[in-house]
Amino acid sequence: MNVQTQHRAPDADVSPLAAEGVLPRHAPQFADLPADWRRFLVDMQDFAAEPVALESQGTLVRVAGLVLEAAGVRLPVGSVCDVQMPGQPPVQAEVVGFSGDRAYLMPSGEVHGLVSGARVVPRASPIVQLALGAARHPWRRREDRTLHLAVGEGLLGRVVDSQGAPLDRKGPLTGVHNEPLVRRPINAMDRDPIREPLDTGVRAINAMLTVGRGQRIGLFAGTGVGKSVLLGMMARYTAADVIVVGLIGERGREVKEFIEDILGEGGLARSVVVAAPADAPPLTRMQGANYATAIAEHFRDRGLHVLLLMDSLTRYAMAQREIALAIGEPPATKGYPPSCFAKLPQLVERSGNGIHGVGSITAFYTVLTEGDDPQDPIADAARGILDGHIVLSRELAEAGHFPAIDIERSISRVMTNVAEAGHVEAARRLRQLHSRHAKARDLIALGAYVPGHDADLDLAVALAPQIGTLLQQGMHSRATLEDSVSALHAVLAD
Repeated sequence: MNVQTQHRAPDADVSPLAAEGVLPRHAPQFADLPADWRRFLVDMQDFAAEPVALESQGTLVRVAGLVLEAAGVRLPVGSVCDVQMPGQPPVQAEVVGFSGDRAYLMPSGEVHGLVSGARVVPRASPIVQLALGAARHPWRRREDRTLHLAVGEGLLGRVVDSQGAPLDRKGPLTGVHNEPLVRRPINAMDRDPIREPLDTGVRAINAMLTVGRGQRIGLFAGTGVGKSVLLGMMARYTAADVIVVGLIGERGREVKEFIEDILGEGGLARSVVVAAPADAPPLTRMQGANYATAIAEHFRDRGLHVLLLMDSLTRYAMAQREIALAIGEPPATKGYPPSCFAKLPQLVERSGNGIHGVGSITAFYTVLTEGDDPQDPIADAARGILDGHIVLSRELAEAGHFPAIDIERSISRVMTNVAEAGHVEAARRLRQLHSRHAKARDLIALGAYVPGHDADLDLAVALAPQIGTLLQQGMHSRATLEDSVSALHAVLAD
């Protein structure tokens, strides 16, 4: 008996397999094929039968400052388009808002040369790849038209821009694939709590502001107080599998200086640097921060421990302010529209520990305090969403105290969860003595201090040189977590 007589009679109109749910009633011609091929061909038949809407193209009707207005195109916010002009390369733009039948687009490149009537062409909607043995209807067309950029092992040791294009002249990227720039957030109940300390290689942080693996912490500083040097120290000395550096909105010359002078060859070998300097369009700066975070998420999801260094979170907020004001959003706090304060937690919450200990992203975000004002709106908002803050003091920097960490105004909210009780108590005691000495510094300078009246102050004055030595460190020296804790106990034991 052959296969055909097993499955259906020669004159049958409908295959018996249709009643079993293997084949639809309209596809008896596939009955002689293996099961995997039957499902695949049925899916292809259904895919061909599905009506597909024609892709609409729009027309550029207005350029106002930073914003392009297009008519005749209806796309979700976040979709990517190409603005095309004959004889010149297309300009990539993202839909950032709409009003009636007009779409507002923010370009990620130079708009010089665009004229009214230029074509606005949406990026093609990707389709899930079909495969033998896949689940039923794997061909469903996705409505994800957002930006997809390169991630993978091939990025290690490379410097790229916010579009994933190499900037280091080392040739094209290899060993990478494209993934969405923005992912669905992790359920808060699925994240592992922060329970493991992280060695940053900086003695003042290890001893007084112990960081946990998966913590998000801010580096609050004005201009010129050594935040880039401190970031470079952590990039070289922190115990992490992969380092992702996002240089967002900073001076262009600082990119190469940070890589060659601060990061160094050893740090770059296990790092990915995403650069979006200050002269880049605001959308490009925002994409640079999201791209650096997406790269960190990629490595975290593969079980690696990632250190994310972003300089700076304030420039990210400023880029969002430029976009929001350009499309008509009213300013709220010191010129910042409400969307700026909504974007900050959306970016920061993407870092942290992964699902059930798969991996981790420990993130350091620099926050610029304009005029050294700690009540700057972005700085104030960042303090509320981060797991701690390290404040760099201009007075300490001017006095030659590096790193210029003001331990009185700095805090790590997870230190009690990752450090031993004796370590926490010793750090609290040293902070207390340091504060007493700082408050009495003017009296000591005037000669009004008389020993013997305050035991704590006498001890603080006696230990001031040792405390200063503990909190200072050269940029080319490393202090392990164990050595830092031992040095802390040694100061208090004197």
